[in-house]
Parts: sequence; C-alpha cells; structure tokens
Amino acid sequence: MDATTFTLPPTPRQMSYARSLAQKNQTLLPWDVQQDRRSLSAWIDAQSQLKPVADLDPRPTSKQVAFAEKLARIKRRAVPDECFRDKGLMSKWIDGNK
Repeated sequence: MDATTFTLPPTPRQMSYARSLAQKNQTLLPWDVQQDRRSLSAWIDAQSQLKPVADLDPRPTSKQVAFAEKLARIKRRAVPDECFRDKGLMSKWIDGNK
C-alpha cells in the first residue's frame, strides 16, 4: 500500500470536538469527512473560523435582559423598548445604569 493512499480514522477526541462545533454552528458534519483524520481536521479548521449563529442574533441575551431588569427595579425606571431589540443598545443602557 502506498503511503499517500493510507488514511487514518479520526480520534475520538477529534470527533467529539467536531460534533460540538457542528452543533454550535448549526451545521451538518458530513459523513465522508468523518472517515479521514486529515479531512476532519480541515473541516474543524474551517468551522472554527465561522461565528456561531448565536453571535449573529442582534437581540440581547437572556442574561443581559435579566441584569437590565434587575438594574431597572433598583433604579426604579424602565428599560427602553429599543434595548430589547438590540444587544448593543442594551449593553450601553446597562453600562449607563450600573
């Protein structure tokens, strides 16, 4: 057998990381990529460069909302409605009301 045609199967650790990346990026892990260590490594590198889908969501996180609402209760004021539609605005509101 020629050394260039020999392929190694992915390691269990590599497969576990690839599955977690696929879930985080909400993408499929192709079957053919799962059969070869080098192919899987290249797929992991490509997926690692992508921003997770959650990062693309412009809405504030549930933790931001909870913290803002807690601050609003303490300060006895309301969180502006536009802050619930934009995480950047929510962050600025939180910073200004700490």
